[in-house]
Amino acid sequence: MPHRTRKNIRPGLPVAIVLKQDQRTRKQTTGVVKDILTNSPNHPHGIKVRLTDGQVGRVQKILE
Repeated sequence: MPHRTRKNIRPGLPVAIVLKQDQRTRKQTTGVVKDILTNSPNHPHGIKVRLTDGQVGRVQKILE
């Protein structure tokens, strides 16, 4: 799964994320990556990112 590997995520990439408050419903929010917040090379729940609008969540899908 490419969204679980840090090397596949880069600033400027359009993605769909799940915000912390939406984890139960799995509601996705779309946006553009500003910062990568996960330091490990991969994460089982998706890489945590900050979008350009300031929202923080885990990447569920890369939109390209």
